[in-house]
Amino acid sequence: MPLFKSQKHIFWQALLLALIMFNIGIFLGYSLEANRAERINKLYIESDIELLDIKIQDDAFYVTDINCEKAVEENIKFADRVYEEALLLKKYEDANRINQALTLQHKKYDLLRTYFWLNSIKLKEKCKADYHNVVYFYQYNEPSLDIEAKQRALSTILEVLKQRQGNRIMLIPIAGDMDLSSINLLLDSYGVNELPTIFIDENIKITDIVSVEELEKFLD
Repeated sequence: MPLFKSQKHIFWQALLLALIMFNIGIFLGYSLEANRAERINKLYIESDIELLDIKIQDDAFYVTDINCEKAVEENIKFADRVYEEALLLKKYEDANRINQALTLQHKKYDLLRTYFWLNSIKLKEKCKADYHNVVYFYQYNEPSLDIEAKQRALSTILEVLKQRQGNRIMLIPIAGDMDLSSINLLLDSYGVNELPTIFIDENIKITDIVSVEELEKFLD
């Protein structure tokens, strides 16, 4: 009988320990997700400020003479921020379960990038700048395994291209399947009907996996 009681006591201790560890695991998991979500929200708040900033810059073209050298310099800095934030956002999103709130926030970021792209086109024309707009349209919502593998390969290639070319390119990733009318109109206008597509200087469409060297030929 004492042995039975001892085994029973050990059983309840093990069960209590398991419950404690389980609850600690849930708490740590929740805290980690909450921290990631908070960082993502911070990125989107910053994107609101950046969007307002670029809108004001755009409006300034019509009310005053803009120093082209300074404007292009600021545009390059903005492009670098957009690209770095895109990489960080992708990292956070990969670690979080995609949900409706996250998708809605991502739409805001796609609009920011699209506005930046259009502003880069106008700035390039007005200031005769020699940078290249490299827009990467990709599938965000439930890509197939083949599409996902292709997009991973293209993303890696574009990262290397950016490292090599630096300020010579404005690398702008935009989800092309977010059902945003402005982006849909641009895709239709430029004849981009396949995702993913690398779109260079509003003229060259690349839908296959190519090498960095092949991409660089279009930048000569």
